[in-house]
Amino acid sequence: MVDIATRVYNHRWKMDPIVRSLIDTDFYKLLMCQSVRRNSPETEVTFSLINRTTSVRLADLVDEGELREQLDHIRTLSLSRGESTWMRGNTFYGKRQMFTPSFMDWFEGLRLPPYHLERRDGQYELTFEGKWPEVMLWEIPALAVLMELRARAVLGDMKKFELQVLYARAMTKLWEKVKGLRLLEGLRIADFGTRRRHSFLWQDWCVQAMREGLGDRFIGTSNCLIAKNRDLEAIGTNAHELPMVHAALAQNDEELARAPYKVLADWHEEHDGNLRIILPDTFGTEGFLRRAPDWLAGWTGIRIDSGRPEEIAEMAIRWWQAHGEDPRDKILIFSDGLDVARIAELHQRFAGRVRTSFGWGTLLTNDFRGLTPDDALAPFSLVCKAVSAEGRPTVKLSDNPRKAMGPEDEIARYRRVFEVGEQAAIDVVV
Repeated sequence: MVDIATRVYNHRWKMDPIVRSLIDTDFYKLLMCQSVRRNSPETEVTFSLINRTTSVRLADLVDEGELREQLDHIRTLSLSRGESTWMRGNTFYGKRQMFTPSFMDWFEGLRLPPYHLERRDGQYELTFEGKWPEVMLWEIPALAVLMELRARAVLGDMKKFELQVLYARAMTKLWEKVKGLRLLEGLRIADFGTRRRHSFLWQDWCVQAMREGLGDRFIGTSNCLIAKNRDLEAIGTNAHELPMVHAALAQNDEELARAPYKVLADWHEEHDGNLRIILPDTFGTEGFLRRAPDWLAGWTGIRIDSGRPEEIAEMAIRWWQAHGEDPRDKILIFSDGLDVARIAELHQRFAGRVRTSFGWGTLLTNDFRGLTPDDALAPFSLVCKAVSAEGRPTVKLSDNPRKAMGPEDEIARYRRVFEVGEQAAIDVVV
């Protein structure tokens, strides 16, 4: 096992690039990329970095030259033979050849497109423009680079034994969490922590700890490189990006209202009924379920990624029951701001009523709260989102208005079209 503290202390960039592979990304990005390349290969999009925690002034912490060096390194990456073999030949969700030969031929020749970087008011403006299938693959590595460079900036002045003590305390903290999760019978939990991890090496350590501590209750990781290297299941389906971009391309309100369901119809066709998990909160879960076509009730489950999870879960159960479906045959995947106490509460509340699963993110792979002076390593909320498609702004409403994004007039329009009423504002921690 890697001695992380010594590695950090002896750090040299050429030995430890932050992103070391094109598959050091979340599985859902690759699944969506294949779908986008099939359905919308020429669509022009713009992705942009958004720091929701403005008190963390990234441009004051992270050296611009080092940031550019890391981003330039990512543009040199291509699939290795072993990575290509894993994607072409592995079985994902019980299906062989999840990725088509056509997609793999394209992906094997891919280099990520250029980026645009500026400093402004203590923050970095980092944007990516171009064809959707190419640009979308910048999201996860861009976030990983900024998160780890911020951590390196904080750790840079620490001496060897300081680092040893810091990582020993962080490991102990995580192991206590694992011991708490052991008490939950029937738990199913996966690592969803790539995008806001402390570092690649730390995420890899966390995954190994979860695997040893939880056994088969730990069902896998969203990180493709770690899944490959550790012989784990790669976990993921789709994300808000698909309905956001397709909605932005809608020509009128009627097309806008149909967009979230058209996206899922395309997904269903592409995957032959596999990977049938609904993410309904992009434009508000309540309205999505109220107007959803009947065939969606037959899908496997729902992922809950914003709002008050108990309320959304109860809403989903009622929706399944109203459509003649037995919720005990369905799965609810919770993935928003989770930590052990919340996982335990939700697991126990819905035990026997519905199958539950948990995608544990930032507070698995980046919980250094309370371990440094001034809490300088505490996680913060950094995202990289599609902000426009073919020159039209994208919108996300969410079930938490504090996660909403887009121009105010377009947010108002979407709230009208999708009949979104009052929403409870919830603090966004990570």
